[in-house]
Amino acid sequence: MKLYRLIRSCGSWYQNSRQSHRKFSKVLGIETSCDDTGCAIVDSDRNVLGEYLQSQQQIHLDFGGIIPPVARDLHKQNIDNVVTQALQRAQVSLNDLDAIAVSVKPGLPLSLLVGMNYAKELSKKSLKPLIPIHHMEAHALTARLVDHDLQLPFLVLLLSGGHCLLAIVKKVNEFLLLGQSIDDAPGEALDKAARRLQLKNMKDFRNCCGGQAIEKAALKGDPRAIDLGTFMTNYKDCNFSYSGLKNAIRSQILKSEQKHELKGDEIIPEVFDLCASIQYAITKHICTRVQRAIEFINRTQLLPDTNRTLVVSGGVASNMFIRKHLNLLCDEENFKLIVPPPKLCTDNGIMIAWNGIEKFNEHIDIFSHFDLDKIDIQSKAPLGKNISQQITDMEIRCPSGFFNKIFEGHK
Repeated sequence: MKLYRLIRSCGSWYQNSRQSHRKFSKVLGIETSCDDTGCAIVDSDRNVLGEYLQSQQQIHLDFGGIIPPVARDLHKQNIDNVVTQALQRAQVSLNDLDAIAVSVKPGLPLSLLVGMNYAKELSKKSLKPLIPIHHMEAHALTARLVDHDLQLPFLVLLLSGGHCLLAIVKKVNEFLLLGQSIDDAPGEALDKAARRLQLKNMKDFRNCCGGQAIEKAALKGDPRAIDLGTFMTNYKDCNFSYSGLKNAIRSQILKSEQKHELKGDEIIPEVFDLCASIQYAITKHICTRVQRAIEFINRTQLLPDTNRTLVVSGGVASNMFIRKHLNLLCDEENFKLIVPPPKLCTDNGIMIAWNGIEKFNEHIDIFSHFDLDKIDIQSKAPLGKNISQQITDMEIRCPSGFFNKIFEGHK
C-alpha cells in the first residue's frame, strides 16, 4: 500500500510538473515587418506579461508614406529600447524565457531584416530557441489569445495596408486560402485616397493615418451620395480588387476639382460624402466576398456547425463601419463574429509572441541557436494552401437584395 501511494505521488508530481511547465512557458515576440517596432512577452496561460510598441506613424505621415530605408533606420534606432522596455515591464530576464519569436515574412525586406537579425543575436546570447513567424498567420491567431473558447477550425478575414485575405484556419500551421487581393489592399486604397483628398491639411485629421482619417471624415457624410461603382461582380470567387475603386476615386476628385475650379491645397466641397462613399464601397465589396465564402463553407462543410465563427483582424479591422456590417452579415448567416481589440488588430509584438506560444506548444518551427542560418526573411509569402479555384468552379451567386437590405437599414 505504501509503494502504491508512493507511485501515485510520483505520478501526480510528474503531471503537475508538466502542467506547470506548460502553464508558465514564456515567449518574447519581436515585430518589425513594416513601420512600427513592437515587442512583447506572453505566457502560455494567455497572460501578456509586458509589451512595448514604438509607433513611427507620424514620421511616415510627414514623409507622405512609408519609405523603406527610413523605416529600417527607425527600427534600428528603436529596437533595443523596445525590447528592453518590454522585458522590464514583464519583470523577466532573457534567462526566464523559453523561446524568442520574430516576424520574418511577409513584409518590407529592410524592416524584416532588422527584427530577424536582432532576434538571432538574442537567441545566441541567451541560448534560447528561435521561432520564425508568418506575420499574417499571427494576425489570424491573435483572437485565440483573447477568446479562450475559440476553437479550430474557423474562418478568418485579414484586412490591412498590405493584405486582404480570406482563409480557413485548420491548425496552428495549416491554412486553406479562399481568396486574396489580386492587386491592392484595402488599407493601401484608403491611405492613397486620404492623401489625394489632402485630409492631412484639415485640422481634425492632421495626426491620423489614411484609414483613420477616411473613417472619421465619413461620419460627416452620406455613404450613398456618390456612386463609385461595383467591382468584380462577374467573378464568382472570393478574391478582392481595389484598383478599380482607386481609379473611380481619382476620377471623382478630378471631376470635382474641375467643376469648382480648385487649385493647390484647396479641398473639394464633397469631401465628407466622398469619404463615406469610399468606405461604403469597400465594405460592400468585402461583405460580398465573405458571404460567398460562407456559402462555400455551407456546401463543403469545412467548418463544423458548432463552430461557425468569423475572425476579422489586421489594421483595417479597426474600422467600425466595416466591422458593424460584417456583424450584420454574420447575424444573417448564423455566424459568430470575433474581432480582437483595436490595439491587437494593428501590428504589435503581442501577436508575434502569442503565435510563438502556439508553435512552441505544438513543437512547430523551433530552431536552436545552432540552426539560425536556416532562418531567413521573405518579403512575399503565401498563406497556406490555395483552394480558391474550388469556389470559382461552384459559380456561387450572392443575391444583391440581401446587401441592399443591410445597407439601406443600417447606414
